[in-house]
Amino acid sequence: MTILKRIAAALVMTLIAGMALAQSQYLVRPGDTLVIEVLEDTSLNRATVVLPDGRISFPFAGTVPVAGQNVGQIQTAIANGISANFANRPNVFVSVQPGQRAAAAAPATINVYFMGEVNAPGAKPLPRGTTLLQGLAQSGGLSKFAATKRIQLRRTDPRSGRQSVIPINYRALSDGAMMNDFPLADGDVILVPERRLFE
Repeated sequence: MTILKRIAAALVMTLIAGMALAQSQYLVRPGDTLVIEVLEDTSLNRATVVLPDGRISFPFAGTVPVAGQNVGQIQTAIANGISANFANRPNVFVSVQPGQRAAAAAPATINVYFMGEVNAPGAKPLPRGTTLLQGLAQSGGLSKFAATKRIQLRRTDPRSGRQSVIPINYRALSDGAMMNDFPLADGDVILVPERRLFE
């Protein structure tokens, strides 16, 4: 009976060691939950979710960037942040509960904004993968006053915030002279200016 107990204890210890190793190598991502314990002050113990910007907020430490870091690095960052409030360096322990990734699938629709000489201007929810020509059809098509050679696709880069303007010749696109029909992205603005007098 004692041999079975020793084998069971050895298996439990191996399992615990394996879990500790996995925790120490895991890189934290937004949506994960961190369970933080401070040995010297249990009132600071808490579970906190990593925000989409990769940060957490912790008393005395303020905002702490944690995304892309392992448990050891996070423990050190929190201990450094709160150490001024303790006589001796505090002992901080962090464990990770990975967040659910399956729910983070891309939404099925995108929002595209049509302005100017279109028959139905405004925001339109369109299926992901919709092209410029398909989007213009959803906006009721071009009005008779549209400057078809000077359409603008305005797109903002979500990371940098920079806006790019892509000039589009609708006539060349619809005649097949331009082969690339642009796939639209969430937040795109299609601006169709008014035709000039002899345009």
